[in-house]
Amino acid sequence: MSGIGASRSTRSGTNGLAVAGLVCGIIGLFLFNIILGPLALIFGIIAYKQTGGSGMSKAAIALGIVDLVVFGILLAVASSGGFSWYVGG
Repeated sequence: MSGIGASRSTRSGTNGLAVAGLVCGIIGLFLFNIILGPLALIFGIIAYKQTGGSGMSKAAIALGIVDLVVFGILLAVASSGGFSWYVGG
């Protein structure tokens, strides 16, 4: 019987680097994709090697690649002059 305040430590099978990569990849879709995209890739690759290829690490790798592709598209559109912000009437 457990006493009052006793806690039972349980360890989940989720890799922390895979979670970090997934979070970086998701946030990188909207903000700072040039920074968070490579971080998601790095964390995802390390987690992939540690876990033997979990789904979360594969998703982190995929999102890191998507982040970099989005950055490349935004950079190409902005440098071609075909994109401008117009606010007003």
